[in-house]
Amino acid sequence: MPYLGVFLDGRGFSSSEIGELFALITVARIAGPNLWAVLADKTGRALKVLQLGALLTFATFCLVFFVEGFWALTLSLALMMMFWTAILPQIEGLTLNCVLGHTSRYGRIRLWGSIGYILLTIFTGKMIDMFSSEAPIYVGAIVLFSLFAITLLLKEPPREKNTDHQHLSIWHKINTPVFYAFLMSVALLQLSFGAYYGFFALYVLDLGYSGQATGWLIALGVLAEVIIFLQAGKLITLFGVKWILVISILLTALRWYLLAVAANSPALLVLSQMLHAFSFGMTHAASMHFIHHYFGKKFQSQGQAIYISVGFGVGGALGGYGAGYFWQQGQGAELTFTLAAVAAVLSALSLLFVSSKRM
Repeated sequence: MPYLGVFLDGRGFSSSEIGELFALITVARIAGPNLWAVLADKTGRALKVLQLGALLTFATFCLVFFVEGFWALTLSLALMMMFWTAILPQIEGLTLNCVLGHTSRYGRIRLWGSIGYILLTIFTGKMIDMFSSEAPIYVGAIVLFSLFAITLLLKEPPREKNTDHQHLSIWHKINTPVFYAFLMSVALLQLSFGAYYGFFALYVLDLGYSGQATGWLIALGVLAEVIIFLQAGKLITLFGVKWILVISILLTALRWYLLAVAANSPALLVLSQMLHAFSFGMTHAASMHFIHHYFGKKFQSQGQAIYISVGFGVGGALGGYGAGYFWQQGQGAELTFTLAAVAAVLSALSLLFVSSKRM
């Protein structure tokens, strides 16, 4: 994903087209997660849903090798995203159920995704230098096929028979001020990520850094994320979900502002990437902790789906479209990242009036 903008730029797409494509494929995250979650919750076969999603994600992603043009690539990537939404909630749900809600155990498992991300971003950045902007799609195809193969080795956890509160729907959990505030915060945070996801790699390359240096910068952010994951459980217990989220999101705003005004400074660029520990690592761990305890096992998959649909779907789509609109082939980079910082501040403010006891 960090190199999708580089790949599209190599295919001759303008910044506005890249932003529009990001927005359109992200829309698939709105409906997709809920459909898959209902299927997983109703059947109790989360692993089968995961395996099917992984297979179809790989198959539809491979269409990018055979199609060209804006709408053809958008359709293939949107289909991929639709099936991708079946994967992450099931992995998160299976993991959280296996560790029985212990956030410290969750963090230690989750960090392996970050380690894989580090290795692949460095490797892919080098491949771009050695070959071309097409390299990321070859790496992506290999990764997605490997993911599907690995899911075949997993085991379905035993399904618990739970007759409590069968008459209740998920609506009584959704329709509360605390959950609305949480969703608003997540959506604004993901909106702020639009410029980073869509244009960070292009931005750094335009500033004169090499593809390999770009890979190391992205990897550095994820390395910081790995370190924070190891301490996430303790920090959430110490400060609580609300204040972890507020502090982490405000640090995210600082990160985007540094990218806006000081990306020419290698030291400050490194610092901004290290803040990824908070802007993704801590916000993700705290959000997972909140959803797991707030929804319980009965509504786990649907709660995850709503979180992804609204936060990553609606927020991500608006962020991608807005970033593409303001980017202007790199001329609007400072404005785009400044607006991202503003969105992050608003995200933090959304949580300030929520009681810490409710989160």
